Amino acid sequence: MPDTPAPDRAPTEPRSQPASLHEVAERFGTARPLVGMVHLRPLPGAPGWQGSIAEVLERAEADTEALLEGGMDGVLVENFGDLPFYPGGVAPVTTASMARVTSHVRSISRGRPIGVNVLRNDPIASIAVATASEADFIRVNVHTGSMFTDQGLIHGRAHETLRERRHLAPELLILADVMVKHAVPPPGADPHQQSRDLRNRGLADVLVVSGPETGAPADPVRLEVVRRAVPDTPVWIGSGMGLDTVRSLMRDAHGAIVGTALHREGRLGLGIDVDRVRRLVDAVRGQEPPLSQGFRRK
Repeated sequence: MPDTPAPDRAPTEPRSQPASLHEVAERFGTARPLVGMVHLRPLPGAPGWQGSIAEVLERAEADTEALLEGGMDGVLVENFGDLPFYPGGVAPVTTASMARVTSHVRSISRGRPIGVNVLRNDPIASIAVATASEADFIRVNVHTGSMFTDQGLIHGRAHETLRERRHLAPELLILADVMVKHAVPPPGADPHQQSRDLRNRGLADVLVVSGPETGAPADPVRLEVVRRAVPDTPVWIGSGMGLDTVRSLMRDAHGAIVGTALHREGRLGLGIDVDRVRRLVDAVRGQEPPLSQGFRRK
């Protein structure tokens, strides 16, 4: 399917405060947004690169269409295949490749929100890609504070990220992880205080709570801690959402980012199964609170 340009957007004034629950719900058309992951195959420059950007685009298009056909409210494009990841700034070829793929995803997005996550932690590249592709949000693994990760110690760069967003894309939402997966916090780190810092000092629009690794369920206890720390803030599940965890996780969450459970046989790399998407969407929608009325996409 050929790329088509997205409609021009009217200029907007920079925001001085993070988005509210109501504003995030309006952006996604539902009180409990479900965002599906588009895990990209290795991009140019990565150790696993196979030499064909056409194959990367083909898989991204197939997964995007399956996610949207199944009823997801948006998609998040991520350079998942580029491991081992840079701890911070990625190579220019990665940013350029992400912009090309995300622009194509935008062209087939049916008007639903599109997000960008440049792994492991390059929010400046994410903003660049989002600006070029007219995406709607980014995910930042370490936005404030520091985390010990498999790439070493990573420090948050909220001071840079917020200034770059103000300059390039003031309406871009920032989804920030609380003690991100595949990492451990420094000794003495407190999820309650980290959540408050992410929201009140890092000005994150949505806080994301994940399990210890990709596909692992988020800890319901930590989810409750985060919710209590920032009661008026959108809090989403970041990993481990599936039919077997919908009831326990979505009871206290305002949304979810879903990846592994939507692939064929529940195995990453096999491609998105539209029937799995539909079953998960139906399960979550069956638990939606009355708040969703008036936001549900027609």
